[in-house]
Amino acid sequence: MYPNVQAYDRGVMFSPDGRLFQVEYAKEAVRRGATSIGIVADHGVVLVAHKPIFDPLAIPNTAQKIFRVDSYIGATYSGLVSDGLRIISLTRGKTQTHRMVYDETESVETIAREISEEMQMATQYGGIRPYAISLLVGGIDKIPRLFEVEPGASYLGYKADAIGSGKKQAEEILVKNYKDGIGIEDSINLGVSIVKKLHEGKLTDSNIDISTIRKDVGFEMFTADKISKYL
Repeated sequence: MYPNVQAYDRGVMFSPDGRLFQVEYAKEAVRRGATSIGIVADHGVVLVAHKPIFDPLAIPNTAQKIFRVDSYIGATYSGLVSDGLRIISLTRGKTQTHRMVYDETESVETIAREISEEMQMATQYGGIRPYAISLLVGGIDKIPRLFEVEPGASYLGYKADAIGSGKKQAEEILVKNYKDGIGIEDSINLGVSIVKKLHEGKLTDSNIDISTIRKDVGFEMFTADKISKYL
């Protein structure tokens, strides 16, 4: 045992056994967040996100879990809502700056790396805390691609992935059911079926977001009527 071990809880510094407690706490916040799923399909990327709304007086369409980042890029997060909205806003600004300067869509991996760099700063300096979110960033540059960025600021590419409270169970289902070259429609149905299985409450068009990024269409956020067809 080390003296004053609680001191390592109070800032972003390594404990004597090499742990960053604040980053671990941020990961725990993500594990308590709503489940989001990303799947790379044959001609695009599918994002499916559960958005539980507990207040009966809340207006469902004011809550959003999937966001358009650029014409061919979308993102979803799990964890602390305010942190997620902050990172999405920063990411949109960076991609629009890139488009204005270079007249092109930024690559999906570059966006994931830029998010990672922003989140890494919060793991290094005192007086600020790590972002309590994980993100899935999906889109098309040359090919459909999907990346996860986690609170410790590392990022990794995936064929299919899940974040949030149902991550482990969702990944087990994805490992069994995902196939290279899976179609867009099959990917949507797979993502929705996983969210249904993980959450006992009935899914409606107001507590789930679905979007696709396709080569021929770009980013598309599904309307309530279109979501209902998959429930």
